[in-house]
Amino acid sequence: MLSRIAESLFWIGRYVERSDGTARILDVHLQMLLEDPWVDEDSACRALLSVMGSDDHPGGALTRADVISTLAVDRHHSASIAFALVSARENARRAREIVSTELWECLNTTNSRIPRKLAVEKTHDFFRWVRERAALAIGIVDSATSHDEAWQFFSLGRAIERADMTARLLATRSLTEASGPSWTTILRSCGAYEAYLRTYRGTPSMHNAAEFLLTDRLFPRSILFSIIRAEECLSAIDPQSSRVGINDSAQRLLGQARTTLEFQGISSLLDNLPQHMEEIQTVTSSVSDAVRVKFFPSHAVPVWTGEQS
Repeated sequence: MLSRIAESLFWIGRYVERSDGTARILDVHLQMLLEDPWVDEDSACRALLSVMGSDDHPGGALTRADVISTLAVDRHHSASIAFALVSARENARRAREIVSTELWECLNTTNSRIPRKLAVEKTHDFFRWVRERAALAIGIVDSATSHDEAWQFFSLGRAIERADMTARLLATRSLTEASGPSWTTILRSCGAYEAYLRTYRGTPSMHNAAEFLLTDRLFPRSILFSIIRAEECLSAIDPQSSRVGINDSAQRLLGQARTTLEFQGISSLLDNLPQHMEEIQTVTSSVSDAVRVKFFPSHAVPVWTGEQS
């Protein structure tokens, strides 16, 4: 497969998952600001922008409208939903010869319907629409695409981005200290509330909810599940046959993160949850860089070979 095609598929997966994750995070926290009059709106908005990688906002009090403008509909801001959806469509255009017609039409239609402005009272409907469009794109790829190398690159991008987004969502738990979103709210934002109830059969507690979202092996949005899925994709793309351990840097980083989650224990992880979630985000960024260097060499030096005699 051409590296250009593989890179486009990888980033389609990441951007589609990013739009979904960002919509979920914003929906939770804007709803929290609406329902809790004691939360300091300016500090909560600044903390949320910081967690989402957008801490360069100018001075002055920030409001929910500023967050919506920056993280929802700003097509030029790299952390926004609109930017992710536009970028997914652009990458699909670059890989048009391998992207199915259904997926192309889905991403193209989504791109054309992104609003330029969004009223505060319309935010919940917009976030639900984004989640539905992301689910449609993912469903098309999973159900109407051969599960070959192209599908593995798409799934790898999704898995890396999902681990990052779940880590960001858990990091926002401590944004406003005691007034932060409840664990029930966080579970609902991940679509995990009913799955959690079937697993633990009780009201969400901090220990059980964090354990479910961090280390559950069967729930697709848990960080551990996403990391294991990314490892599986890398193994399928580039099987390792070395007898001296793992040589691939991306697989090594994922393995180290997985081991920490599996063996450190949930109590230890909860003692400093924001720091651990920041480490997960660092790992996902490093893994993405390692994948780019190995599979998508944008500045590869041409190597010339002479004629064979």
